[in-house]
Amino acid sequence: MEKALQKIKSSQFKLCYQYREYHFTQAELTPTGPAKPLVDISKIYNSQNVLGLILSFYISFATSARKTAFILRSVFNINVSHQTVLNYAEAAAYYCHRFNLKHKGPVDSRQAGDEAYIKVAGKDNFAFFFISPQRHKITAYHVAESRETLPAVIAMNEATRTALPGQKFTLITDGNPSYPAGIHFLNQLRGSKDFIKHRKVIGLQNLDSESQLFRPFKQLIERLNRTYKHHVRPACGFNSFNGAVALTTLFSTHYNFLRPHMALDYQVPTPMSELEAISTIQGKWAKIISLAA
Repeated sequence: MEKALQKIKSSQFKLCYQYREYHFTQAELTPTGPAKPLVDISKIYNSQNVLGLILSFYISFATSARKTAFILRSVFNINVSHQTVLNYAEAAAYYCHRFNLKHKGPVDSRQAGDEAYIKVAGKDNFAFFFISPQRHKITAYHVAESRETLPAVIAMNEATRTALPGQKFTLITDGNPSYPAGIHFLNQLRGSKDFIKHRKVIGLQNLDSESQLFRPFKQLIERLNRTYKHHVRPACGFNSFNGAVALTTLFSTHYNFLRPHMALDYQVPTPMSELEAISTIQGKWAKIISLAA
């Protein structure tokens, strides 16, 4: 008996846990937006229709900057360089970011979130997204250099920013530990233990009841990630962080306000009366810029 007790180590009876307390400021919770452009979009040499054509091909039709410039020269006899395409896109993104935040509108109580890998200057970066299942609307986007807690908090805080009074949320994500840690912080910030509840979908197979129940939400955000990857693939990676933020911002504008969705009977996720009477996509882009500027 004594020999058996001697084999038992005292460490077996210790309770080990980690306690983390985050002190993020409100300024740190602001989602990334494009830097103020060097190009004044109201004083560009080309017309607003040309700007709309550039955004139509470069963003909505997911062509590269070089191919966009080639199409404009070959089809429309508009002589612009691929660098002009990039400059105009970054300038437009600055205004579209403000437009996206202002016109996001109410959001669903259940939202799905995930992050997509992108390359910036040869290094892995991450684009965080959250989406509302009912309207298929992007409710948050944020580009970061890591998958740690702060980027997750920024994305989740933006996803719930336009909550109605008394509205509570259930966020569905994968097993990234940054999400539950961030939800703990946001619940403390709001002074409510159940303002945000978390549900996890683990792996590719339903090995637990929670994954089985919430798998459709995970599939929804994965489809969004694939659509995003389709739009950023022509860039073949980004030379600058601001370029990645600009393209992510413009993609979100296109997805929410311009892209018809089959699940919505080919309506856009966020309809706007100002855009309904405009028949061309370049015209819609030009109108969005004018509303945001």
